[in-house]
Amino acid sequence: MDSSTPTPGPASPGYVARRVERWRRGRDERVEDCIAEEAPVGMLYNGVSFAVMMATPLDLEDFALGFSLSEGLIAEAAQLHAVERIELLEGIQLAITVAPEAPAARLDGEAKRLLPGRGSCGICGTRDLEDAVRQPRPVGNPNPFPAPALERALAELPLNQPMNAATGAVHAAAWADAEGRVVLVREDVGRHNALDKLIGAMARAGIAPDAGMLLLTSRASYEMVTKAANAGIGFMAAISAPTALAVELARSAGVCLVGFARPGSHNVYTYPDRLVSGR
Repeated sequence: MDSSTPTPGPASPGYVARRVERWRRGRDERVEDCIAEEAPVGMLYNGVSFAVMMATPLDLEDFALGFSLSEGLIAEAAQLHAVERIELLEGIQLAITVAPEAPAARLDGEAKRLLPGRGSCGICGTRDLEDAVRQPRPVGNPNPFPAPALERALAELPLNQPMNAATGAVHAAAWADAEGRVVLVREDVGRHNALDKLIGAMARAGIAPDAGMLLLTSRASYEMVTKAANAGIGFMAAISAPTALAVELARSAGVCLVGFARPGSHNVYTYPDRLVSGR
């Protein structure tokens, strides 16, 4: 094997090792390659099937909590009482128990999103046009952050993406504190899934959503802005571009939206006063 070719690490939850035929500089070789896992994950609330998402089968308790919060199926984390992971031949079932007063407790099989979703698609499972774009609730007025904090977070992020380092195939959503220290990262084949997992992990850890910044290794689409705003996050930076609808929703929801966030450069699309130069 060529000495410059990185050797994949041992398989771990979230990815598997497989033998592949690799071509490099005209040479053919058989090597071990790490491949991201993807599986159907069914969401059942108090016994009622709600959705099936294609996701990386890792951090699923965080996924259940974050998905429930971002989709408005529970009003607060305390309304989710239990998550049971059930391995089935067809995939993974998450049997989620919620409080009687939670919106998810009133699902009756005729709810508007009781359809399969794919890859945590933002509108998969939405039957009516008016449900496709949901206006996020406004967030508070978060404190501004120094631009060097964003630079620090962007530099630390790749060091906290073990699945992507192994496979090159997953997205990440990360939370950094006001100084730019990366505190939490969640990875998934679906960018929406990664954000839901992060929102769930933040809720479980009791992290205040207005005390830091959200980083995304994907484009900033309207669904990502909606999920962030509904979680109370007022600052988000994506390494790729936003969409026009995402910019409008961020403006109306009070979210500072940064796109093309790379070391040494970024574009601020809304509320530029919340990212200040210096310390």
